[in-house]
Amino acid sequence: MRVLVLGAAISGIAAARLAASRGDDVMIYDRRHVTSDEITIRCGDWSPRFLDEIDLVVTSPGFPEHVGAIPDVLTLGMPLVSEMEYAVAVMDLPFAAVTGTNGKTTVTSAAAEMLRASGKDAIAAGNIGNALSTVALDPPEMLVIEASSFQLRFIDNFHPAAAAILNIAPDHLDWHDNMGEYVAAKQRIFENQTGDDILVFDVDDPGASEAVELAPARLIPVSGKALPDGGSGALGNELLIAGKRYPRPDLDRAFTMDLVAAGELAAHLGATPNGIGNTIAAFRPGEHRRTVVGTWDGVTWVNDSKATNPHAAIASVEAFRSVVLIAGGRNKGLDLAPIVAVPGIRKVIGMGEAAAELAAATDPDRFIGAVDLAEAIAIADDIAGPGDTVLLAPGCASFDMFESYAARGREFSRLVLAKKGEGNGN
Repeated sequence: MRVLVLGAAISGIAAARLAASRGDDVMIYDRRHVTSDEITIRCGDWSPRFLDEIDLVVTSPGFPEHVGAIPDVLTLGMPLVSEMEYAVAVMDLPFAAVTGTNGKTTVTSAAAEMLRASGKDAIAAGNIGNALSTVALDPPEMLVIEASSFQLRFIDNFHPAAAAILNIAPDHLDWHDNMGEYVAAKQRIFENQTGDDILVFDVDDPGASEAVELAPARLIPVSGKALPDGGSGALGNELLIAGKRYPRPDLDRAFTMDLVAAGELAAHLGATPNGIGNTIAAFRPGEHRRTVVGTWDGVTWVNDSKATNPHAAIASVEAFRSVVLIAGGRNKGLDLAPIVAVPGIRKVIGMGEAAAELAAATDPDRFIGAVDLAEAIAIADDIAGPGDTVLLAPGCASFDMFESYAARGREFSRLVLAKKGEGNGN
C-alpha cells in the first residue's frame, strides 16, 4: 500500500514510522522544508500530483479541512483518516476517549492514572502529546485517548468503550468553517458506540448536553457541583462515582467535574475503587492551569496560560473574586467580548495580536494595552491591590509571541518571580 502522511510534526512522523513498520510504501508531505534519513518527505507548495498512485492519506491536525491538501483528497474521494484513526485501527484493545473544548488533558490524564493505580497497564495518548502511532508499535493493555475535533473529523471505525464530551463552546473556528462543523466533529466520538458503551457528559454544560442527545451509548451525566439524576457528581462532602463514594477534594467545580468524569471512564474499563480514590486524593491541577505563582502584599499571581479560548478564560476568571486580567494573543476566530464581561474583573490588560479586539470589547476605563508580557506584568503590579488576583488567562493561542501555551506560562511565572522575588511568595 502507498501511504501519504500529511505533516512532518510529531504525529505525522509517528504515523509514517507505523506505516513503514507494516511494510507500506510511505511518503510525507509538509510545506516546511524538513529532512529525514528514514522517510521520503516532499516539501514546499502543495500539488495535487502528490496524490498520484496513493492508496491512503493520513492527516495531521495542522491541515485544515477547507485549505490546501484536504480539499483535493476529498474531491478525489480518496481514503482519508486522521493519525488517531490510523493508529487505533491496528490495535486490538479497549480504550476510552475524551473530547471537549476544555478539560480534555486533565480528564485523560486522571483516568489513565486511575487505571494504573488499579494495576492496569494503561497509557494516556493522542492529543495529549503521546502520539498514538508511536503507542501502536508497542501497545499497552488499554488506552485513554485525548481526542481533538481535528482528529475526530476524519475517523471511520473509531469505537471507544467509554467516551466523554466534557463541554462545547466556540473554539478552533480558524480550522473549522463554522460552529456547526466544530460540534459535528466532536459528536463523531460516539457515532460507532452501542448500548454496551458509555458516554459521559457535563450536565451543567448546555453545549455538551445538547450534543449527546442522539448518542446510541448509555448516557452518564456528571457534575462538579451537584448529583444529577442517574449520574455521578458532588454530594455534600463526597463524590459519588459509579455507585461508590469518595471524599470530595478542595477544588473548584471544573476540576471536581473532571475527576468525576475520569472516574466514570476508568470504572467502565475496570478501575478499582481504591485506584480511583487514591488518584482523587493525590490530584493536583496540571502546570499552567490556574497555578499559583505566589502571593505578595495580599496580591495573588496565577498562571492559567492553558486558557487558550474564551470558554476556558471565563471559567478561570469566575474562580476568583477580584481579578486583574492579562489576556490576548492570537485569536482563533472567536468572540472575545464574553471574557471581559465577567463580573469581578477590575482591569483588563491586553497584549498580542488580539489586544485591539479586547480593547474594543472593554470599557475604556477598564482597559490597558501592553506591548508584551513583561509590560503587562509591570502594569498589573502597579494597579493590583490586596485581595486582587493577577490572572494570566489569555483566551487566545500563544503563537503570535510564543511557541506554545506552556512556553507562555513558563515565561509568565519566570517574570513574576523575577519581579516579586522568589523568596517572598506565601
